[in-house]
Amino acid sequence: MDKTFITNSVAALQHRRERLTVPQFTVLTGLLVIIVGTFLLSSPLCSSDSVGLWEALFTVTSAITVTGLSIIVVDQDLTILGQIVLSGLILVGGLGLMAITTFLQGFVQGRSGLRQRLDKGRALDEFGVGGIGPTFQGILICAAWVMGIGAAVLYFFGFTDIENPAKRAWASIFHVISAYNNAGFGLWAKNLENYRDNIVVNAVIASMIVIGGIGWWVTNDLWANRKRLKNLKRLSLHTRLVLRTTVGLIALGCLGLIFTEHFGLEAGAITQFNLLQKFQISLFQSISTRTAGFNTIPLSAESITDAGLLLMIVLMFIGASPGGTGGGIKTTTFAILMGATRSTLQGRQNVLMHRRMIPDRTVLRAVGVTIASLLFVVLMALSLGIGPTAIGLSNHQNYSFLEKLFTCVSAFGTVGLDLGVTANLSRWGQLVLMVGMFVGRIGILLLLSAIYGSTAETRVGYPKEDLYV
Repeated sequence: MDKTFITNSVAALQHRRERLTVPQFTVLTGLLVIIVGTFLLSSPLCSSDSVGLWEALFTVTSAITVTGLSIIVVDQDLTILGQIVLSGLILVGGLGLMAITTFLQGFVQGRSGLRQRLDKGRALDEFGVGGIGPTFQGILICAAWVMGIGAAVLYFFGFTDIENPAKRAWASIFHVISAYNNAGFGLWAKNLENYRDNIVVNAVIASMIVIGGIGWWVTNDLWANRKRLKNLKRLSLHTRLVLRTTVGLIALGCLGLIFTEHFGLEAGAITQFNLLQKFQISLFQSISTRTAGFNTIPLSAESITDAGLLLMIVLMFIGASPGGTGGGIKTTTFAILMGATRSTLQGRQNVLMHRRMIPDRTVLRAVGVTIASLLFVVLMALSLGIGPTAIGLSNHQNYSFLEKLFTCVSAFGTVGLDLGVTANLSRWGQLVLMVGMFVGRIGILLLLSAIYGSTAETRVGYPKEDLYV
């Protein structure tokens, strides 16, 4: 009887495992990696006594989701082994948690029919039914080359103030990994504030952020057409939209921060610098704000104007591009919404972009992602206002709604910028941020698909009726 029960239980588990969809497998694998990483990072070999299970859980969640929000100081609270583990977790999350779990699913389920290949393609932001192996291999090769070059430049020309060669090499490798994967983790308590005027460090970190954030398909398209880049029409519509939207958002953020902070607080974060320094700081912060979370100036509600914080919230909410290492609703989603708005104002029936008609299904997906993300961020902000989460534990300071909203968007957009709120939240507040980081990295539609499954489209037609808008 017991043997029959065990056999039936094993068979049932095997059946459920084989029926797991890519979204469900992705969520479960992500949670499993977080659990294993938590116990590993909290061990005495990886961290000091000040890092318990809770601190390790928050740090690992932030690393896997490539966010960068932290309640520890990396170089003080983690050993060298712990820092290596942390960088490994960043690589796992940044190079594509969904890509890795989809790759592993082929071994677990042992089948790869057309439907499964299409499902895998969607999980990787992949167009078509190409195999997962070559795609994943290309992502790794591209990342290795880019990060290797970036680390070499930082070692020889960037972190030259670090005299110890081993420490300089590790600082270069760690920060390149963190930047390319848009994680925002820094080794030091002040992040990159000590390198505010170092042009090499600023340029390398910013370049890593942009290259990692635009996505694999854009870099692959650019490389394939590297000899014909003078004619941008040879590039795919996706690539052109990503590049133009990325450049536009960077310029908007840079000029916007210069404007808001120059005419804002008398003792603001950049008011004491000259115009060239303000431009360099604002440019770096504009690039970092959308996806990465590095900072070269102190960030707080006292040092940044409300207008500047609101601009940064918008940039964080938009985020990186599909297939990239950052979060947010994605640049293409924002571009589609802007295209739909323009088409509506012009009285068109279809959304046209660069002489191409965007399918209604894509437009609806963009709207769905944006609305669902907005509702989730609002829910996070409301949750931070419940009970003791509204009060900083160290100084009993009441945080404003703008500070809470900024922190929530930073977590959901997997950015990692902090106004000094995260470490002072209660565990409930930090749990809210962890859930937001995980949902933001997995993708809210993918998470809903994992929970509710996919609904087959019905062939039944319904009568149309107009509404007043």
